[in-house]
Amino acid sequence: MDTKKNITIGLIFTILFLLLGIRLFYFQIIKGPVLSKAASNQRIINYSIESIRGNILDKNGIPFTNRAGTTVLVLKPMYMNIPQDELKELCNIMKADYSYVKRRLEAKAEPVLIKVDEAVKNQILKKGYSGISAVNTLERYGRDTIAVHTLGYLNESDKVGQCGIEKEFNDVLEHDLVNMVGAVTDGRRNVLKGMGYRIIELKSKNKRLNVKLTLDYHIQAIVEEAMDKRGITGAVVVEEVNTGNIIAMASKKDYDPNNIGLYLDSIERELFNRAVASYNLGSIFKIIGTAAALEKGYEPQTYYCRGYEQVGSLQFKCTSYDRGGHGFVNLQEAFAHSCNAFFIKMALETGYAGLVEMAGRFGLGRKTGINGQGIDESAGNIPLLNRYYSDGDIANISIGQGEVLATPLQVADMVAAIANGGIKNRINIVDSIVDDSGNKIRQIRFDSGERIVEKSVADKIKGLMEKVVDYGTGKNIELESYGGAAGKTGSAETGRSLKGEEIVHAWFAGYFPRRNPRYAVSVFVENGKYGGKAAAPIFEEIALEIMKKGL
Repeated sequence: MDTKKNITIGLIFTILFLLLGIRLFYFQIIKGPVLSKAASNQRIINYSIESIRGNILDKNGIPFTNRAGTTVLVLKPMYMNIPQDELKELCNIMKADYSYVKRRLEAKAEPVLIKVDEAVKNQILKKGYSGISAVNTLERYGRDTIAVHTLGYLNESDKVGQCGIEKEFNDVLEHDLVNMVGAVTDGRRNVLKGMGYRIIELKSKNKRLNVKLTLDYHIQAIVEEAMDKRGITGAVVVEEVNTGNIIAMASKKDYDPNNIGLYLDSIERELFNRAVASYNLGSIFKIIGTAAALEKGYEPQTYYCRGYEQVGSLQFKCTSYDRGGHGFVNLQEAFAHSCNAFFIKMALETGYAGLVEMAGRFGLGRKTGINGQGIDESAGNIPLLNRYYSDGDIANISIGQGEVLATPLQVADMVAAIANGGIKNRINIVDSIVDDSGNKIRQIRFDSGERIVEKSVADKIKGLMEKVVDYGTGKNIELESYGGAAGKTGSAETGRSLKGEEIVHAWFAGYFPRRNPRYAVSVFVENGKYGGKAAAPIFEEIALEIMKKGL
C-alpha cells in the first residue's frame, strides 16, 4: 500500500516538474526575445529636442515667436564609427566643438543633439554616414525676430522666461508637450544595440495657450527697419490714438535672444529697453507748458526774443542764439520754431504749480501701467508740487530741462492725448490669453479713459503742432499727399559729455494723419543733437510706410 502511494506521489511530482519545465521552455526559448524587448522598452531615457511653448502673437494673431524653422541633428553613438579626421570635418561643418562631440560619442551613453540650419543639414546627410538623422523643429527666436525687448528671452538651461512677456506670462506659455529622442538602455543605462533610438512626441490633454499683444507685427517691422537703416541708438513708440494700445515699441541697439551672454557686459547696453527708460525731454515739454497756460485762459502776448533769456544771474540760451534771436514772436511762431525765450517768459507769468500739475495729468512722473503686463518701466520724474522753487527752476522746467524726465512711451501717450482731443486712455501692450484657435481665454487689456484737458485746449495745441511741420523745426516732413502730420521737435541737454562734446538727445513726437488722427509716435535718438534732423526723418518714414500700406 505504501509502495503504491509513493508511486502516485512520485508521478504527481514528475508531472508537475514536467509542466514547470515546459512553461520555462516556453518563456525562455519561445517568448524570450519578445519579453526581453518588452522589458527593455521599460528602460527608455528621453533627451529633449524641443519644449513646445505657447506663442506670443500680434493683435492679428501673427506670431512673433516660433517663426523660424530649424533642424536638430541626432548623432547616435551606437551606430557611428567615424574616423577622427572625418569627425573633425563634420564638427567644422556643424560649427560644433570637436572635443565635446568626440567625448560624448565615446561615452555611448546618449545621443548628441546639434542644432543646424537647412544647408548644413543637407551637407551632412549627403555624406551618408550611418547613425545621423535629422529632426525638423521650430526655433523660438530667429535672426529676424523683432520686438525682442517686449518679448524678452528664456533661460538657456531650463527654458523659463527671464524677462518681458516670456517672464510675466511664463506659467501661461509653458506646456507639457515635448519632442524627445528616446534611447533604450539596459539595467546599467547602456544603449542596447539593435533597440536603437526613437523620436517621441508626448501627447497632452492640455490646450496650448498663447499671449496676444496689442502690437501690430507689420508696423513693428516698419519701425525697426527705419531705425536699423540709420543705425541709431534710441527708441520709437507708436500708440493708437483712440484706444491707448501700443502698436509698436522698439529699442535699439537690440540683441539676439539666443545668445544673451554676449551682452551682459556690453558697453552698448543692448539689453536695456530705451523705450521705457527716462530721459530729459527738452522742447517736447513745451506741449505741457502750452496746455497749462491755455487752460488758465492765458493769452500770450508777442514777445521779443534776443537769442537768450536772462533770469536773475542765469542766462538761458534759445535755439536762435547763434543768429541773434527770433525777434518778435507770438505763441504760434514760438511753438513752431521752439523759442526758449518765449516759453520761459510765459511760464514765469503762469507759474510753477500749473506746469507741474499739468505734467502729472499727462502721466509724467508715474508708470503707465504696462509694468503690470510684463514690461519693466521707469516712472520718469517731475518736480514736487509743494516744494520751494525759484524763477530759475521755473525757467529750467519750462524748456524740459533739469528735473523733468520722461520715457518715449510716456511721450507717445502725451501726444496721443492731444490728438484724441484731450482724453488720455489707459495704455496696454497685452490684449489677452488665447488658445490655438484664437478663442479668448482671459482678457488682460484694460479699457478706460479720462479727460485731462478741454477739447478746445487740445485743438489749439494740435493747430500749433501742425505749424511745426508746415514751416517750423519739422518742416522737412512731407506727408501731405497721405493726410499730413503734426508734431514737436526737441533737443535735450543732459549735462554729460562724450569725447569732450555735450550729449544732446534728439526727439520728435507727433501724430498722423492730421484729420482724425490714428497714431501717435515718439522718436528718441540718443545723442542725436537735433530733433528736426535726427528724429523727424524717422517719424516721416514710419508714418509714410504705414499710410502707404493702409495699416
